[in-house]
Amino acid sequence: MNRENPVIAVVIPCYNEAEALPISSKEILAIIDEMATEGLVSPHSFILCSNDGSRDGTWDLIKSLNGADRRVKGISLAHNRGHQYALLAGLMWVRGRCDAAISIDADLQDDPRAMIEMVRKFRDGDDIVYGVRSSRKTDTWFKRSTAHGFYSFQKAMGLDTVYDHADYRLMDAKALDMLSEYGESNLFLRGIVPQIGLKTGIVAYERNPRVAGESKYPLSKMLSFSIDGITSFSSKPIRMIFFTGLIFLLIDVCVLAYVLYSFFEGNVVPGWSSLMLSIWFVGGIILMSLGIVGEYIGKIFVEVKGRPRYSIAEEVE
Repeated sequence: MNRENPVIAVVIPCYNEAEALPISSKEILAIIDEMATEGLVSPHSFILCSNDGSRDGTWDLIKSLNGADRRVKGISLAHNRGHQYALLAGLMWVRGRCDAAISIDADLQDDPRAMIEMVRKFRDGDDIVYGVRSSRKTDTWFKRSTAHGFYSFQKAMGLDTVYDHADYRLMDAKALDMLSEYGESNLFLRGIVPQIGLKTGIVAYERNPRVAGESKYPLSKMLSFSIDGITSFSSKPIRMIFFTGLIFLLIDVCVLAYVLYSFFEGNVVPGWSSLMLSIWFVGGIILMSLGIVGEYIGKIFVEVKGRPRYSIAEEVE
């Protein structure tokens, strides 16, 4: 691993990014040129676009960009697998071909110029450098509140994640090798990477508007992503079910004492309302608990099959 004149690979997961990619690739190449001129990186540094089964001509565009500049390389997954799989496929492809890899989305909402400071920290000895948003002032109140709730809930569930960090990060060759040893199918890289350890640094940046295209992460996908992250790394929800059951047991003991007291006092009055409320409440808790347990069983079902996490159909170098 060369820290003095490193080959940097910028990995861009792409799903229907035909509008944004021409803009983002041009800007990132300009930043690579700037860093190479300053002697921060090797002029052999490159971009790797990981196409996640796009349906809008993204792969044809990647091949066209490669024809115009060989520093833009590409792989295309056999079918759509999701952002995390496309990102992992890209990181594993550049592993062994670079001294460090920087992952960034094609929409350039994560400030690409923060890569310069990431490389400086890498040259100073950091193995992993996280890009962290300095503020959320450009977000709506709803998005800001749900995002903060997302990170707080993850922390409460015992998940070790970096606050206000998505998947914008630098990983050196050693970190990529260690990442390759994580073989789970339920991918949540924001939770996996902090488990690697090594020496880490942080670069703060301001979030930008999308350069083009539409967001690929609506609220429903963000919620699903959060659930996947928590259930992949924490058993606390299962433990919460046990303690919830324990609390209900204690409540039942108290209710039993009250019922016996009322019976012997001759004050037993049929209580349809309280009975129905109790049934619906306890029934809801049971169904929710079954759902949580089912989520874990589903993940076990996927993991034990040991199927390939992704397949690369084509690549251009």
